[in-house]
Amino acid sequence: MATNIFINLPVRDLQQSVKFFTHLGYSFNQHYTDDSATCMIVAENIFVMLLVESRFKEFTPKPISDARTSTEVLVCLQLESRDAVTTMVNKAVEAGGSTYKEPQDHGFMYGHGYQDLDGHLWELVHMSGEPPKH
Repeated sequence: MATNIFINLPVRDLQQSVKFFTHLGYSFNQHYTDDSATCMIVAENIFVMLLVESRFKEFTPKPISDARTSTEVLVCLQLESRDAVTTMVNKAVEAGGSTYKEPQDHGFMYGHGYQDLDGHLWELVHMSGEPPKH
């Protein structure tokens, strides 16, 4: 059974990506950081490896998708409150990211999201109950 998750994302400018995600409040594991990669700590068992495109290409024989024009993955994180969702989206926009849709309020779940500097989509949700039964 898996004990941790490592999401690997290609980035064009590692320093700018680190600056962007630091503004959002994330920290980085320096043991897994060099000029071509860094390990962003999202939670106790959730990590995002930000890899410059040349380094990312070492892990896959397929071409890298341009996240600004197509979507291959949507990273979704559950946060502790609606305010935390709104705050994180606002910080992302302040740091140079953008929103890609309006907030969604489904009663039991509130969600909003942002695009990072490379166009990767980050969906943020707060769950306040169970979905209605259909």
